[in-house]
Amino acid sequence: MATRWWHGRRKGSSRRRGASADAAASAGGSADGDACSGLALSGLALSGPALSAAVVPPVATGDPDAGHEAGEVYAAIDLGTNNCRMLIARPEAEGTFRVIDSFSRITRLGEGLSSSGELSQAAQDRTIDALYRCAEKMERRGVTASRKVATEACRRASNGREFLERVYRETGMRLECISAHEEARLALAGCASLLSRQQPYALVFDIGGGSTELLWVKLTDSPFPCVEGFTTLPLGVMTVAEDCGGGDLSLRTYRTVVDHVQTLLQPFELRHHISDHIGQQAGAVQAQMLGTSGTVTTLAGLHLGLSRYDRSLVDGISMGFDDITLLSRGLAAMSHRQRAESPCIGPQRADLVLAGCAILEAICTLWPMGQLTVADRGLREGMLMDLIGLPSARQALTQNHSRAHRDHRDHVSNRKAVV
Repeated sequence: MATRWWHGRRKGSSRRRGASADAAASAGGSADGDACSGLALSGLALSGPALSAAVVPPVATGDPDAGHEAGEVYAAIDLGTNNCRMLIARPEAEGTFRVIDSFSRITRLGEGLSSSGELSQAAQDRTIDALYRCAEKMERRGVTASRKVATEACRRASNGREFLERVYRETGMRLECISAHEEARLALAGCASLLSRQQPYALVFDIGGGSTELLWVKLTDSPFPCVEGFTTLPLGVMTVAEDCGGGDLSLRTYRTVVDHVQTLLQPFELRHHISDHIGQQAGAVQAQMLGTSGTVTTLAGLHLGLSRYDRSLVDGISMGFDDITLLSRGLAAMSHRQRAESPCIGPQRADLVLAGCAILEAICTLWPMGQLTVADRGLREGMLMDLIGLPSARQALTQNHSRAHRDHRDHVSNRKAVV
């Protein structure tokens, strides 16, 4: 086995959800967060004179308990390395849908995965508890169609298939372990309405718990961005935090992560020459950057000085790279307790946010576009768009399959470099 790239020892933790938290959740409390009373989200309405970067604002909803009204009800579940999240929605006007319920719980399914190669029993138990809650909400809302996907943790774990079989036995849910390529397609479908036609190219990324996906897209006259390239790195906030000895990264370790991520991204840069579109040689900056992840939304909440995280204020805003750097340095100077007490971070993310900042800094340093648009939307919204029949990115990615396949070879090489 090759020498690992980080400094320091791993350390992990295993935290079980207490009965009081389950009781609070069953009573409709805020133990799981992400309580969404209803939100109108645009579909991929990218045609027309411009692609607005403005966020689609929240709208009022009807009775949140009216779960069996006439019409179709759709659900999308995203089971990631760190989170289990769900949206339930109804289609409304053409190109839009209304979220009528949601769920989010940090389950840390991938806890210890980078060292053991498998999903632990405790992590499986926590995750199945969360999926039970999703099943209850889906039944109460009268869901008529759904898609339920698992991502990097189940792709990577030696017992990922066995875990999904256990999920089906115990909850009745059949989860689909999707490829990184499909994960990126869905994330792009969910957030592409935030892209602007003022720049003809865009770098779109999603920093997850166990992996990071990036897409290089071109905005054309077609109704959806043309995907020029795609890659995925086997590094996310949980894997980096665990592999580097925990959440309090030393300055040396932080810089090591930044440098290593940049090294892994170099083949993607060399293949697509992204830098040619952003430097002096390009004249005006021809590319924009769009990020969808807990890392970027957390930084956006801190940037706005929110006393409580508010999705409607975060989704669609832009942050300058200088502000991102200052925020990241400020977080690095905090203790774990101080980060845990921040209303935009909380105790369950306090040990992960610095790892995300390091990955983000690597992306911003390699491609200094100056501004980052923040998306608090992505994979789940993309699944809902597919289910409802709204335009999706499937055709765009299919048309560029050969490029994506070459970039996938880069991803395989990246995995070998990390192991």
